[in-house]
Amino acid sequence: MIRADIINKVGRKYLQSNIENDEYSYLKGLKEVGKDYKDYMMPSAKRNYKDLDIRFANNRVSVLVETKNNFDKWNKTEIYEQLQHYVRYEKELTGNKIVALITNTEDSRTLMWYGSEPVISDENVIKNKPVLSFDEYSDIFFSSVNNKNKVIQSTYELNELLHECGVGEKIRSQFVGTCLLALKNGLTFQNQTTKQIVGGIEDILTNLLDKNLNKAEKLTILKVRVLESQDVRDLTSDEFTRILNKIKKEILPYINDKSTMGQDLLNLFFTTFNKYVGKTDKNQAFTPDHIVHFMCNVVNVNRNSRVLDPCCGSGAFMVRALTEAMDDCDTEEERNRVKKEQIYGIEYDDTAFGLSTTNMLIHGDGNSNVIQGSCFDKEDFIKDARINVVLMNPPYNAQKKNCQPEYVKTWSSNTKEDPSKGFHYVHYVASKVKTGKLAVLLPMSCAIGTSSEIKKFKELMLEEHTLDAVFSLPNDVFHPGAAAIAVCMVFNLGVRHKNSPIKETFFGYFKDDGFRKKKNLGRVEKTDENGNGLWNDIQEEWLKLYRNRETKIGLSVTKEVNANDEWLAEAYMDTDYSKLNQNDFEKVLNKYLGYLISNGER
Repeated sequence: MIRADIINKVGRKYLQSNIENDEYSYLKGLKEVGKDYKDYMMPSAKRNYKDLDIRFANNRVSVLVETKNNFDKWNKTEIYEQLQHYVRYEKELTGNKIVALITNTEDSRTLMWYGSEPVISDENVIKNKPVLSFDEYSDIFFSSVNNKNKVIQSTYELNELLHECGVGEKIRSQFVGTCLLALKNGLTFQNQTTKQIVGGIEDILTNLLDKNLNKAEKLTILKVRVLESQDVRDLTSDEFTRILNKIKKEILPYINDKSTMGQDLLNLFFTTFNKYVGKTDKNQAFTPDHIVHFMCNVVNVNRNSRVLDPCCGSGAFMVRALTEAMDDCDTEEERNRVKKEQIYGIEYDDTAFGLSTTNMLIHGDGNSNVIQGSCFDKEDFIKDARINVVLMNPPYNAQKKNCQPEYVKTWSSNTKEDPSKGFHYVHYVASKVKTGKLAVLLPMSCAIGTSSEIKKFKELMLEEHTLDAVFSLPNDVFHPGAAAIAVCMVFNLGVRHKNSPIKETFFGYFKDDGFRKKKNLGRVEKTDENGNGLWNDIQEEWLKLYRNRETKIGLSVTKEVNANDEWLAEAYMDTDYSKLNQNDFEKVLNKYLGYLISNGER
């Protein structure tokens, strides 16, 4: 297939070139963003790779094409190595999802690779697939196969089916996770009794956990508390089959787990389902997957990150960190190291511990370093892990038994719940990790800091660490779980705030994330006129403003602050009056009148 035909087929409007003959020089492209392509060359490189034949790209997908006049005349190992370098360069240049092609100009033969495996080799390339359009390549990552709304709708229907079949809320989430895990690993269930189905699931769990940390403890939770529960034992074979068919036919087909996007949807499914079963508890703050993704990007999770979530719940932060870190890997060795050595979690509640274990297994991590207990009792575990990234959403209204014992001793006799609203978790973990990045979700009251307890922890954090950024998030970000209004605080650990080379903290007023509340479905992503979700572009703007520390009216500002100040964009940011309309004015006026009436002033 000749060069001109390839360009016309993929789409000339996506063609990106910076040297003659429509080729692309990574030497030039990376240099423009302050990088040297030689820094990303593999030690085994046979020659000086820098110029790609054809490059297509938009703001989220890149298609890289290397042409050869005859495959048979070339050393296949060298061809793969060449393409591997271009993929490495593209990751550094854009961070896009990548499709890489080798095409034979003498006939129609092609080799195609996309980011499901880190190493380009015979084992993971697709052979002789026709050259496609750019939009078709984009569909690999963002098509209806990875349909967010369908997954959310099916999740809601699955929850209703489980209710109908008598599977109680207490075990429902763990049961679903266990079934999903078994189906992904080849469970057969048609024309079998309930006892036979359960036996098949148990066999799969045993094999998956063969070399897992705390295997016996995890198997006890997954088997005894779920599969051997009365609710599951009472399922008829027909009911069990209906449930498994629902998951197999209406969840799994929409999750393309050969792509990072598909892994994201696995996490979306798990998080969404947990929201449904936890909706009666208004203190449950399940972190939405897109906010988890944003926080991972803020702290730049990559193949060198050693990540801890000390209050890991169902494992959303760990799963996302695992996905992001492995997506940054170039070799299978790097991927295995990420799985075995770089993702850590601690969870106090045994039910949530079971969920996080299952979630990590679903996402392909059979050696997850997830342990049960209080993070306040796991100092050695934290130190030994050599953590450099912390992602967390601590409990905001924790009882005494869940809090640091030394801190509880300072409470007054009538204090029942954590007066720091989770801030003491942050301070404790930061003091043990010592260096790196920490991103945490906390209620707005922690940013305002009017209470003596919260002010104390603000002071303690600034004595040892730097407040890098604070993002004000949507008011209903945890809907339909907790009602708390949250902020995301980002700390640079190990450098006192007053000694930081960057004196001003970045504040983002990130209230509009492109999601809306929808009955029975929670918060769902809005779309544009072409059906494309809004979140990707919104996130890109948020990250750009933060990384460049830009001030933008209505969205962001930088300000030098101390522990006595409010840590909120709202306190320092100019209002963008151009976006206000008559409806906004009327809403504010009505709220004010309501306030006056309620206080007897009208």
